[in-house]
Amino acid sequence: MKYRKLGRTGLGISAIGLGTMTWGFQNTQAEGFEQMDYALERGINFFDTAEMYAVPPSSKTFGTTETIIGNWFASRLNREKVILASKITGPGLSWIRGGNNIIDKKNILLAVEDSLKRLQTDYIDLYQLHWPNRGSYHFGQVWGYDPKFDVQAEEDNFLDVLQTMQALIQAGKIRYIGLSNDTAWGITKWLQLAQQNNLPRIASIQNEYSLLCRHFEPDLSEIAIHEDCGLLAWSPLSRGILSGKYLDDVRPEGARLTIETRADHRVSPQTDAAVKKYVELAKRHDLDACQMALAFVTSKPFVNTTLIGATNMEQLKNNIDSMSLDLSTEIKEEIEKIRREHPMPY
Repeated sequence: MKYRKLGRTGLGISAIGLGTMTWGFQNTQAEGFEQMDYALERGINFFDTAEMYAVPPSSKTFGTTETIIGNWFASRLNREKVILASKITGPGLSWIRGGNNIIDKKNILLAVEDSLKRLQTDYIDLYQLHWPNRGSYHFGQVWGYDPKFDVQAEEDNFLDVLQTMQALIQAGKIRYIGLSNDTAWGITKWLQLAQQNNLPRIASIQNEYSLLCRHFEPDLSEIAIHEDCGLLAWSPLSRGILSGKYLDDVRPEGARLTIETRADHRVSPQTDAAVKKYVELAKRHDLDACQMALAFVTSKPFVNTTLIGATNMEQLKNNIDSMSLDLSTEIKEEIEKIRREHPMPY
């Protein structure tokens, strides 16, 4: 396993990180335990979760993933071996804190205490804002994203949040803070206000990034590199779509797109067209399509960790093995050619 610095924190995190959001819905606690045991054995020290997991989010599964992780810590007595990241949910889910869940001092304090109890730990290494109060272009909303907000009100909220995080850091309940599903304006404003007011610095940003979803380039990637605020890349396989298993409307038993009833914005003829090209490229070079897609993400200089998520051990092992794959210049050039032909499937 390779390790990279998490922003300016001094923490060395594994270049492959373990995503956990299926535990408590698609995966049982026993399966979650098996994944964590194996990942730690393979050198993965960065685990990412959120208060709203498991997914798809619902009142029935809220908090179940953190509970499973907490039970694992209690069982294994190995909390110090893991760099643990969690998130406070942004506004929009009615079953979280009565639906009055904008990210502010009150909700942060409540959310942190509840997460610590479920996780059975005294501290969270990286505490992230799952999405901004003002909204996000992620989760299929990029086409209609039209941000309109009061800049002064946003800045006032940012300062309130940073001051709250500072108090939590001083209390030893969290160590560092990060963003998720945010924009170039958002990350620069957070960094600016932290510097101006001697408040905690944003260490990282967790946004979607894959062969099919490259919104992070070029503006956010430039910020990530030059401001030491690297990307924690989520959905690097586009919910498994880049494996090719969903092509031609195939829906394997137990797969996420099979068991979820809600429509997925990633599913479309243009997505299939791009996936076919990437799968063909992998076959032509005798590569596993998933490993090629993951190796592409991990190779980017602005990526701190590639967050993998698996529903079975075969997938987990295959994903971790992508760490040993170095893509040739030829393959990278062919990837860019495909991207030009299929630039923005979703």
